[in-house]
Amino acid sequence: MHDTTALLIELGAIILGLGILGRLAGRVGFSPIPLYLLAGLAFGHGGMIPLNASEEFVSTGAEIGVILLLLLLGLEYSASELVTNLKTQYPSGIVDFTLNAVPGAVAALVLGWGPVAAVALAGVTWISSSGVIAKVLGDLGRLGNRETPVILGVLVIEDLAMAVYLPLLTALLAGMSLAGGSLTLLISLGTVGAVLYLALRHGRLISRAVSSDNPEMLLLVVLGLTVLVAGVAQQLQVSAAVGAFLVGIALSGEVAEGAHHLLTPMRDLFAAVFFVFFGLNTDPAAIPPVLVPALILAVVTTGTKVATGWYAARRAGVKSAGRWRTGGTLVARGEFSIVIAGLAVGVEPRIGPLATAYVLILVILGPLAARWTEPLARRALRRTVKATAKATATTASDPAPAPASPPESAPAPEPAPDSTGTATAHG
Repeated sequence: MHDTTALLIELGAIILGLGILGRLAGRVGFSPIPLYLLAGLAFGHGGMIPLNASEEFVSTGAEIGVILLLLLLGLEYSASELVTNLKTQYPSGIVDFTLNAVPGAVAALVLGWGPVAAVALAGVTWISSSGVIAKVLGDLGRLGNRETPVILGVLVIEDLAMAVYLPLLTALLAGMSLAGGSLTLLISLGTVGAVLYLALRHGRLISRAVSSDNPEMLLLVVLGLTVLVAGVAQQLQVSAAVGAFLVGIALSGEVAEGAHHLLTPMRDLFAAVFFVFFGLNTDPAAIPPVLVPALILAVVTTGTKVATGWYAARRAGVKSAGRWRTGGTLVARGEFSIVIAGLAVGVEPRIGPLATAYVLILVILGPLAARWTEPLARRALRRTVKATAKATATTASDPAPAPASPPESAPAPEPAPDSTGTATAHG
């Protein structure tokens, strides 16, 4: 079969299958992300029917999917909102790092993988998946919720922290000198600072330059600008996702609304391709040997992410239900964790399968946690309140113990009878 023909057949089958899975998930009231991942596992390396002809196209489509997810998230907020959020949420970023990076580092040291692998696995367990969370927020209709800016604040802090973390990790893995690592770090920070400055100071000029009454022209210019900035950011050791997010922040007003309307269908298509690609690159045979440590790490860091979200939302004045939703939404790990693991495989080959199993567990659990953490917490709280009320009522209804009666005096001796059988009183 001709390569182009095989490509078209495989792509058609993938997109059609995604549509069917999405409809099935919609009927059940369930996020389609886990189904997309399982489909990728079934047809990827080591799966039932490997898809070879479309692998390169799907890989590129997955990169575009992450870029579009973060672009449309950025379009929801202005540059001033972003800066305010970062100023108020930086303590939450410190708590996030402490609670979620430490378990990964400890796990690597316990497994005997060494300090460099500990730094890598710390990053795997620390960073939530912006792509998965953006998709979940859209699927659940929570983009306008009170807690959503808090979630985005934590995610942006994590993504910006990657501009420091990734160059340092790369330097450690390559055994670079302090000077070489410092230069890479300065380039990364300078790139983030320049893009953020342009978004803050000249966002209106950028929006005016991009603006067009022709939907076709607006689509081409916005999409081209976003992909270009994302590519440059990636080249300069900054996440492409951060570049796309900052482009979205820079656009405002009618331009942002028009771009959001035009790009939403493309985002949905390529985001689905991203999740399938993740599954396609996971060999199911590599998962069972590392499943137990991955499960333990997943359970621990699910709890720490929920705690992180609860703390961050509480600081922002969000009520209890929103705090639990924030924590549940932050559970998912994804693209950054896989990138970090891929970099570290050369130092510790076992980190790859462990990170893959760990991310696969949490990328499936993440949408479920986002949906069910708050209802489960509410139900548990109700049971606790009922149990407390019942115990209180039981204690109140118990009769009070009767006061002890005074000891009875001994009865007086009866008079002895006389000889006639009648009692006589003794004088």
